[in-house]
Amino acid sequence: MAKQSVKDIQHDLKTSAHKIWLAGLGALAAAEEEGGKLFKSLVDRGEDLESRGREEVKSTVEDVKSGVKKTVSKVEDAWEDLGEGLDERVTSALHRLGVPSREEIKTLTQRIEELASKVEKLVPAKTKAGATTRRTPAKSVKAKARTAKAKVN
Repeated sequence: MAKQSVKDIQHDLKTSAHKIWLAGLGALAAAEEEGGKLFKSLVDRGEDLESRGREEVKSTVEDVKSGVKKTVSKVEDAWEDLGEGLDERVTSALHRLGVPSREEIKTLTQRIEELASKVEKLVPAKTKAGATTRRTPAKSVKAKARTAKAKVN
């Protein structure tokens, strides 16, 4: 009986080892199957996360753009206010110094042109045409004296 029990033990050991071997092969096959499924599942999760990340990045970029636009608008408004205040102060200082404004100069220019036009209408036609006027005797005498003096020198 001892012989048979050794043979039974050997057989049982061999059977157990074979079962362990088969279990290992089954585990490998399951790992391959499940590993493929797991890999696909991980890829799907990664794609989902990536698309959500893109949406979050787009949202963040839009928020930043909006904030920058608001800030630029505020800066432009402040700059415009500063410019208007500076213009008012410069204009006030120029008026205190007696410098006429652009509108005042424009008005004066128009009035001068109107007066020049009226003066031209009052001047006789001969003078306008380029006729020379006669010199008065006093002017003629002075001119002759200058000419004589120039000859002597």
